[in-house]
Amino acid sequence: MAKNSKKQIEEDEIKVIAELQKNSNENIGTIAKKCGFSRQKAWRIIKRLEEGKTIWGYRAIVSNEKVNMHGYVLLVKGNRLPIDNSFEKDIAERKIDKIAAEMGVTVENSYWLHGNYDGMLCFSAKDLRQAKRFQEVYLNTFNGNIAELNLLEKMVIVKEGGFVNPNIKKTKSLLEA
Repeated sequence: MAKNSKKQIEEDEIKVIAELQKNSNENIGTIAKKCGFSRQKAWRIIKRLEEGKTIWGYRAIVSNEKVNMHGYVLLVKGNRLPIDNSFEKDIAERKIDKIAAEMGVTVENSYWLHGNYDGMLCFSAKDLRQAKRFQEVYLNTFNGNIAELNLLEKMVIVKEGGFVNPNIKKTKSLLEA
């Protein structure tokens, strides 16, 4: 098989992606060694993946307690009527992220879903009052397109972003949380 065949390139990319998913903060030399590549080859693969938007970005997973925040999930059920195109545009342009930032809320993840709910937002807010205000603003922003919103508070984070919570053993019983 040719050294740079498409199949080999894809296999090499998958190796690098797997290592980055384990710990994207690892230095290039360690990633390269774990993949069996030179530093230069690992660096070129990572740059190619970033330029091709296979890798969207990197983030630190921070304990909400350290930054005086609480984690929440907002489940969104849309109306079954045809969706207004301005609603889709606002979602695609991340209008709610801008509104959230103005409120001191951080939207960490948002998804379109197939199932009982049509969307889900994971966000951090300083307290339940701020989370409920954000829920109200979300409803008012997308008025007419939302049938139901359910707000949930994250009580115990077992695993986040692929990493097991290092403080899980210090956490109270799940029943006491």
